Amino acid sequence: MSNLAIVGATGAVGQEFLKILAERKFPVDELRLLASKRSAGKRIAWQGQELEVQETTHDSFKGIDIALFAGGSASTEYARSAVDSGAVVIDNSSAFRLDPEVPLVVPEVNPEDVKWHKGIIANPNCSTIIMVVALKPIYDLAGIRRVVVSTYQAVSGAGREGIEELGAQVKAWSQGEELISSVFPHQIAFNLVPRIDVFQEGDYTKEEWKMVKETQKIFHVPSMAITATTVRVPVFRSHSESINVETERLVSVSEIREALSKAPGVVVIDDPSKDHYPMPWFSSDKDEVYVGRLRKDYSIDQGFNMWVVGDQIRKGAATNAVQIAELLL
Repeated sequence: MSNLAIVGATGAVGQEFLKILAERKFPVDELRLLASKRSAGKRIAWQGQELEVQETTHDSFKGIDIALFAGGSASTEYARSAVDSGAVVIDNSSAFRLDPEVPLVVPEVNPEDVKWHKGIIANPNCSTIIMVVALKPIYDLAGIRRVVVSTYQAVSGAGREGIEELGAQVKAWSQGEELISSVFPHQIAFNLVPRIDVFQEGDYTKEEWKMVKETQKIFHVPSMAITATTVRVPVFRSHSESINVETERLVSVSEIREALSKAPGVVVIDDPSKDHYPMPWFSSDKDEVYVGRLRKDYSIDQGFNMWVVGDQIRKGAATNAVQIAELLL
């Protein structure tokens, strides 16, 4: 049994941690719920208990074995204190992901990297996780020369506020009222916004660079050629990705389909004649990464296209973190 702390327990990812710990029957002795000062005192029901949310401080981690950080500024503020108290931190923020001293882990892809942690293990970006789960069987089968990815990312990637803003805008539109945007730089209802996070080097967004650099780190191939365009779409939950892959050696689409069909955490739904392909609507609240629209790219010799969908609150965040905790046990 383990003593667990959840930092950010009242947010969208924190709430999902609670759900997944119960679903996966994670062996918990004590569960400590931590959040900001304004959330302290709230009571949350879990597994027949009523737990009180405590304010996160540098002294919150005494006696804790594993601390799950939901993300945000709490990671930079409190993660080191948790490690100093003897806990292993599994962090969902971007604070430590590219730190060479910190493993960046997706259990279906690089579980062995957990072994060299020094107190902190980073959970990758949600869109990165969904992509690398689908890329791993292809990498093992034929190597990867280049990846071109365009994402269609749900508003839940921006947290509870993103979900609420889309809902409020749809309601306002239906009633002929003014649409107010505060979470996203433009109206998100009935619109697409080709910007996620801030613009950085080369006019790529931080989200786009995350997909490039984190994927290279997870595969331990810093030279892997990857380019990304990340787009926010008016979908409540589950990210979708259009991925073009150029392999190192020539393989058929049927070989790729077979490799994906056998891969852990992957479900292939690919029957165009019956309109069977993955969509956010049915992948929401599931842990698997769904792959479909597998087809050859006729513009290059060793290329093909695929459409990949996954729930970014579950596999893209909370489930992946709990799976890392299971590896630690």
